[in-house]
Amino acid sequence: MRPRPWPRRTAAALLAAVLLLLAGCASSVDPIERLGRKAAQRVRPTGPAAPPQPYRRWGLTAPLPAAPRPPSRPVSRAAAAAGRAFAPPPVVDHVDTPDRVVFLTYDDGAERDPRFVDMVRELRLPVSMFLTDSVIGPEYGHFARLLSVGAALENHTLEHPALRGLPYAGQRAEICGQRDKLHARFGVRPRLFRPPYGVYDTTTLRAAADCQVSAVVLWRASMTETRLRFTRGRPALRPGDILLVTSDDDDLDGPTLRERTTRLLRDIEAEGLTVGRLQDYL
Repeated sequence: MRPRPWPRRTAAALLAAVLLLLAGCASSVDPIERLGRKAAQRVRPTGPAAPPQPYRRWGLTAPLPAAPRPPSRPVSRAAAAAGRAFAPPPVVDHVDTPDRVVFLTYDDGAERDPRFVDMVRELRLPVSMFLTDSVIGPEYGHFARLLSVGAALENHTLEHPALRGLPYAGQRAEICGQRDKLHARFGVRPRLFRPPYGVYDTTTLRAAADCQVSAVVLWRASMTETRLRFTRGRPALRPGDILLVTSDDDDLDGPTLRERTTRLLRDIEAEGLTVGRLQDYL
């Protein structure tokens, strides 16, 4: 027996019911409609957190300003007086400059913290390392890494003696000997020299000139465990200051070289200064 067709009115009603059901299902998958708009606003996307900015990783509240374009370096007194028997290099703990920069220096090379290399690389710190051969010894890979991330390697004698009062031959051997060691190990010829303990005499200057030193570098302030200690003048940072960051490897409970550097960078930041490359100014 052949089935009777649906009446037109009944078929239309069924079609409308099906369309209404489909529309309801489609709208029910919308999370905003299901949760309500206020609830949906409280939903946060999941996923890995963004990595911290480098300056925050190293304890700073803001990135250090970029150093200004370095000036044209003047001809050093030693180079200008080439051919004369004795042309002493200048002794400096401060650079006269209108640029709002200071200079970070480190001595000896006793502390070999690999994270310090990361700090120099990530913050792009133009640091100067004054190295003593007897301290860095055969383990010079750490300083090769520092050199590769932009640090400058300078002269701090072979054996770290107090030079004042020593004969010329001994002082020359200490200064020229370390110059030659650094060139053989790292391929650099240091122009800057820091006498151990900051002590020197006219014989030191004569030996330094004969070893092609362009400046004898001291410091106007040093960063100790707790504070900046100034050697002269008003106890406040000023543009052009050469700063020494000390390390104390015998005090295992004291702040590390990285921690002292962070403290100093905060002081520099608070004064509206930044870090410049010393070799561009001497």
